[in-house]
Amino acid sequence: MSFEIKVPAVGESITEATIGEWQKQSGDHVERDDVLLVLETDKASVEVVAETAGVLTTKAEEGDTVAIGAVVGTIEESEGGKKAPSPTATDSTPTAKRSEVETHPDLKSHLSPATRRVVEENHLDPSRIEGTGRGGRLTKEDAEKVAKSGGPSAPQQAPTPQQAPPLPTPKKAVENTETREKMTTIRKRIAERLVSAQHEAAILTTFNEIDMTNAMALRAKYKDTFKEKYGISLGFMGLFVKASIEALKMYPRVNAFIDGDEVVYHNYQNVGIAVSTPKGLMVPVIRNTESLSVAEIELAIRHYALKARDGKISIDDLNGGTFTISNGGVFGSLMSTPILNPPQSGILGMHKIEDRPVAVNGQVEIRPMMYVALSYDHRMVDGKESVGFLVKIKEGIEDPARLLLEI
Repeated sequence: MSFEIKVPAVGESITEATIGEWQKQSGDHVERDDVLLVLETDKASVEVVAETAGVLTTKAEEGDTVAIGAVVGTIEESEGGKKAPSPTATDSTPTAKRSEVETHPDLKSHLSPATRRVVEENHLDPSRIEGTGRGGRLTKEDAEKVAKSGGPSAPQQAPTPQQAPPLPTPKKAVENTETREKMTTIRKRIAERLVSAQHEAAILTTFNEIDMTNAMALRAKYKDTFKEKYGISLGFMGLFVKASIEALKMYPRVNAFIDGDEVVYHNYQNVGIAVSTPKGLMVPVIRNTESLSVAEIELAIRHYALKARDGKISIDDLNGGTFTISNGGVFGSLMSTPILNPPQSGILGMHKIEDRPVAVNGQVEIRPMMYVALSYDHRMVDGKESVGFLVKIKEGIEDPARLLLEI
């Protein structure tokens, strides 16, 4: 019996996906619940598993864009969990003709997109590489193996008497090469949203600086006790989320959206935390942060950081945010202008903590300082509100007791 492998529905607004990688190859025997392939959508990666055991036949290649519901392969059930039998000499196709097809030297037309990319990037001659795939087909692994070994190099031509002598080359010459790769669906979607934000919103950024002395002292004093009780380190992000919640309560327009000719206010704060992953920037959302403690916020941040690292962020994890915080300081950024995450009206940018001379009570002191930035949609938020918003966060971080007392 043959079972079709279809592209699953992965979200209301998603109509297509890209085949990122086949975990199993055509002709492989698979077991029920084995991961067959990874689909990339404009929001997250989705694994497709086998619904039954049998022999896999693929009908789409890596890099193909496929519609939701499209058939990308089949699984043929085989008795006893064995592969389907290979053709024998009793087949209707003559043995000599079948052998000719299996050893045909023109292998380039049979390369998969992944294999072709390795061949072209490393300037390999596919006709001189022995294929180990089905029917003698060249696989990605075959090409990578030859590429790692160096591969055959093109012969150097000696200059003729009429030619100018060659230019001297450095002892450690590096070959000038270019590499091209197709943008992932996630990366394309990120690009579209960033351009959309720039075109549709009136984005301005205001800055302030925060003396981190008291926050760092609080962290140093209680970090061991905090970790012993909650099993997680006490970071600054939990304090900044808590400070942002109080600022959003005081300035609700920063937590609101524009919808046509209406303003949509939210009586809750769903804070998105920007996370950098190998596939691009993602913003998982911590819901109802106004009801969470600093410890619960830190646990939620850790939860999403691990999911992002393992590529397990789901579409539901990314939806519903009303405000975003991005911490460029972890990469060493001293100052930046974060860009809005539509349809939100505000995003807070945290930056590197750096010792700087500042005036304190008429004296110059060295203090650990951090620049913070608020990018906002000026259609929704006035300059006075944006400045007041950052001042509220500054007060909460410089005097953490305010966060406990909510003042």
